[in-house]
Amino acid sequence: MMIRRRVSTTSSLSFGSFMKWSFKSSHFHGESLDSSVSPLLIPGVHVFHCPDVVGIVAKLSDCIAAKGGNILGYDVFVPENKNVFYSRSEFIFDPVKWPRSQMGEDFETIARKFNAMSSVVRVPSLDPKDKIALLLSKQDHCLVEMLHKWQDGKLPVDITCVISNHERAPNTHIMRFLQRHGISYHYLPTTDQNKIEEEILELVKDTDFIVLARYMQVLSGNFLKGYGKDVINIHHGLLPSFKGRSPAKQVERVSHRDNLRSFVQKSEDLEKKCLMKAIKSYCELRVLPYGTYKTVVF
Repeated sequence: MMIRRRVSTTSSLSFGSFMKWSFKSSHFHGESLDSSVSPLLIPGVHVFHCPDVVGIVAKLSDCIAAKGGNILGYDVFVPENKNVFYSRSEFIFDPVKWPRSQMGEDFETIARKFNAMSSVVRVPSLDPKDKIALLLSKQDHCLVEMLHKWQDGKLPVDITCVISNHERAPNTHIMRFLQRHGISYHYLPTTDQNKIEEEILELVKDTDFIVLARYMQVLSGNFLKGYGKDVINIHHGLLPSFKGRSPAKQVERVSHRDNLRSFVQKSEDLEKKCLMKAIKSYCELRVLPYGTYKTVVF
């Protein structure tokens, strides 16, 4: 798959189930998205998806500027030979001059003007965090990493529950951590005949998305339709290059000094890093659906 943007640099990235392939980009960037620029200004992000016509960028930029906002970064993606437009803007603004509710109405007006398929604005310091559920099986390394990042404030989500098809002793570090922070743990054993999907759906129905932190069960099409929201998965083979069984023996560059234990450690480190990056990118509105089986990653 080759995705092309307008002008400038090329880059590539892959992680978990989100893939970013090499493409050309049109973007300009100022300061980093940091509210410390001014004590009165706070950051916001807006993503836009509509049919491609002349004047979209100008209208969106004028909307931000007219309210005293300042754009720090702007990315545009227009697929080749496709009449569709994607954009993501980072900006800072004064919430007194541009109240959050008014901001939503202003972007909605533009969305109607351009018949947009999607228009989403997020102000991290004012908006509620995404609520997520974590599903995992026997291995703990991805879960432990997520819990520590969440505790340190580096994961912008609210963890509502942890669901596993493996039981864990109540005196383990993970179970004590979950109990201390009021996060419920649900042990739902599965069999080849019963994947307990109805029970899982009931537990995750009020979440914004699901994270599979090494959940070694295949979710059915009926489950995905019933849930109706996004699922982020980290595969032990780091898709799209599936390596079959025992991928830890086949991952990244190694030397004669490595052994199976160091292979496993390298594999787990890659998995943790990729999953954290995928979640952070998703929460920052950097990952947008494109067609049926593709994504745009800003």
